Amino acid sequence: MQPSSVAAASAQDSENTRFILLISLVATIGGFLFGFDSGVINGTVDGLQRAFDSDSVGTGFNVASMLLGCAFGAFFAGRLADLYGRRTLLIVAAVFFIVSAWGSGVAGSSAEFIFYRILGGLAVGAASVMSPAYISEVSAAHYRGRLATVQQIAIICGLFAAFISNYLLAKFAGTSTEPLWGGHEAWRWMFWMEIAPAALFLVLLLFIPESPRFLVVKARKPQALAVLTRLYGSVAGAAKFDEIEASLARDHHRPRFSDLIAKATGRVRPIVWVGIGLATFQQLVGINVVFYYGAVLWQAVGFSESDALLINVLSGGLSIGACLLTVVLIDRIGRKPLLWIGSLGMAVSLGLVTVAFATGSLDSEGKLALSDNMGLLALVAANVYVIFFNLSWGPVMWVMLGEMFPNQIRGSGLAVAGLFQWGSNFAITMTFPVMLAGIGLAATYGFYTIAAAVSIFFVIRFVHETRGRELEQMEG
Repeated sequence: MQPSSVAAASAQDSENTRFILLISLVATIGGFLFGFDSGVINGTVDGLQRAFDSDSVGTGFNVASMLLGCAFGAFFAGRLADLYGRRTLLIVAAVFFIVSAWGSGVAGSSAEFIFYRILGGLAVGAASVMSPAYISEVSAAHYRGRLATVQQIAIICGLFAAFISNYLLAKFAGTSTEPLWGGHEAWRWMFWMEIAPAALFLVLLLFIPESPRFLVVKARKPQALAVLTRLYGSVAGAAKFDEIEASLARDHHRPRFSDLIAKATGRVRPIVWVGIGLATFQQLVGINVVFYYGAVLWQAVGFSESDALLINVLSGGLSIGACLLTVVLIDRIGRKPLLWIGSLGMAVSLGLVTVAFATGSLDSEGKLALSDNMGLLALVAANVYVIFFNLSWGPVMWVMLGEMFPNQIRGSGLAVAGLFQWGSNFAITMTFPVMLAGIGLAATYGFYTIAAAVSIFFVIRFVHETRGRELEQMEG
């Protein structure tokens, strides 16, 4: 090959890579909205209690109601994406994000609020499985993990943006329950802040292509070849088309939900159980208690509302830093080592949080009072826990769910895993206020500690490495 030809080929490769990066970044805005929608509730709990006069159970359901929508959104998005496409489902999710953000802020009753939060949950659930799936299906194996990890960075950036927005809005108003612009309380504006990024997501989705693997499944060869050529070049694109077709032809061309059952044994495929385990353990370690109830948690141990919201900002910043480190490591040392290291770190740090909370006593207002040393230990250990989670289970679980299933069952496998992920999320979130009131913070965090310890053995025994493997090589 002549030097000029080598230079031209190199320039074309660079252009293809830039294109993949750009469309992947568009898909990750779904992750940003996932994070923002999940984190915004953190600063609105006091406002919801006052506006709707709800008790601990009612507050728990107001907070957790979105997660019901997330479970159904993740489950049906996986199946609907096999019928209508990954990009199409992301467009629908963007519309739902906009409507939910507006409606949650204008809600005048718990029922109305829950309706709009469930609608937002459908969007979050769909984005949570479709964004990493889309990124995995347009990326090459040698940097797929890094690009898919950007999805988790986007989630954390969304959480971080929500925490900063909540903190500033509450600070400007005085508290989250005081009126701000237009006579509306600050907590309502916290929801309305999401409308702008959701609208941007909707517009940008109109300019990205459909997943080439979906186009192959639908026998739309010209469109599939055009997208694959744009992603990898004409020669590599044609070879990848043949590879995808061959992987589908080993079974049957059209994916079906029944493909989750192995023909040889008549039982659910082992890879599906691994996906369910990954999705469930990610929630059983209690991370979303920090995300959804962080302000409540830190106020419960003596911090003011302003300080509690500021601690959330600190946690968000640490989370972004941890995810950036994962981007560097995930395609170098692999997914499995990051998972078990993260499990070990979370088990130890959660154990320290539990010890700190166990030393506390209730003050005259019924709040848990800690000594200065134990308060510092709880704060430091909780943030170390957040770092370990976002170094490992936070991004790696989503990376693995997006890539670990064979082409034939990717949509269906994501649907089931997503259902369990968000179902577990709902259970943990709904039960936290009840557990806080019933058994206290120490026992509650003791449960999360046990779950983190058990996850170490789950990873070592059942999880298989996917680093460097093409999607067409995945087995289950």
